Amino acid sequence: MTKHEPATDEELLDAVGPAFGKLRRSMLLEVENPISQKDLSRTLVLNIVLEAEQGDGREITVGGVAEYLSVDPSVASRMVSDNISAGYLVRAASQRDGRRTILHLSPEGRDMMDRFRRHQRAAFEQVTADWTERERLEFARLMLKYVDSQNALRPR
Repeated sequence: MTKHEPATDEELLDAVGPAFGKLRRSMLLEVENPISQKDLSRTLVLNIVLEAEQGDGREITVGGVAEYLSVDPSVASRMVSDNISAGYLVRAASQRDGRRTILHLSPEGRDMMDRFRRHQRAAFEQVTADWTERERLEFARLMLKYVDSQNALRPR
């Protein structure tokens, strides 16, 4: 429970936005095999590429990363270059249009995302250690529903 539970439904709804801002910070909790701040930032890009590869087969370009993260293309380019330098991403020619350069996870990138997913799970379990199993599962279900609804609003 929070120390200062919102008194009204309006206060509760107003508190949601700031709470989302705090969620990412919880990923840095000291859990087994912690993720560095640098790699935590890298996972923003890696996750976009991974979701495309596992999902509908979209080809992700640097421009696609910029659009998805709502950042300037030069910022996305630096983020992608950092992931390539770290060995997590590789550039390849598009099979649909050879003039385009697309991004793929390297084996090291897949390993990083597997480790990140384990880290996320461990952090979730640590944060919710005093919750009932029912509360944990309900929160997880509602969080996934929220993300699905948010993605449905995103232009493709």
